[in-house]
Amino acid sequence: MIFSVAAFASLFATTAAFSPNAMKSTSMSSTSLNAKLNGWVPDESKFACGLPGAIAPYEEGWDPLGFAENSDVTQMKAYREAETTHGRVAMLAVVGFLVTEEPIAFHPLFNTASLDIGPAIRHLDEVRITAPFFFEILALVIGGAELTRALTGWESPGTSGRALKEDYFPGDIGFDPFGLKPESAEEFAEMSTKELQNGRLAMIGVAGIFAQELVNGKEIFVNLGLAPDTFDPSSLPVQFP
Repeated sequence: MIFSVAAFASLFATTAAFSPNAMKSTSMSSTSLNAKLNGWVPDESKFACGLPGAIAPYEEGWDPLGFAENSDVTQMKAYREAETTHGRVAMLAVVGFLVTEEPIAFHPLFNTASLDIGPAIRHLDEVRITAPFFFEILALVIGGAELTRALTGWESPGTSGRALKEDYFPGDIGFDPFGLKPESAEEFAEMSTKELQNGRLAMIGVAGIFAQELVNGKEIFVNLGLAPDTFDPSSLPVQFP
């Protein structure tokens, strides 16, 4: 008798799994996940698990060190999250370097009209003297931004073996003040690819700017011959050997 009841219960459960309501629920769940991932369907058989970012002449992806080839979806999402975030910071850094140095010499936070504070890699030296409280504010802003990103896309410690949430698309933290995010999956993939390409270029570019200014201590436009070399390093409040 007990065996008959168990067998019936098992049969009922199996049948219920294929019922219209169960299949509809699964379909809705899949559709919801697809929407949260902006139309991306993870596929480990594709380059970078199908994430956007590859362009001609490397439509199948460029990965000379094999990072993407040897990664599952969880690891690939973590790589793309890091790449997107670093790319965004690098794009801001490039703009900051070019705008705050000669000949533009515009700083949105500090009055530098009467100062010649040289290459941007030395600007924090001046900030330490003129506005030391700025570092506390900067730390709070960065901390707030990182906390928001963590709460949006990252799993709580110890809840799963994943770093990022299953329904989180790398880099999509919901910050879109100008409403630029496309509605369709195709347009989103195109915009995501553009952002990645510009971020990759910015990371290379800002690394070059750092290196050049560390070598001779001159602004980028001065190196290019587009601005006069009027900076006197001895005028800085902090000196390095």
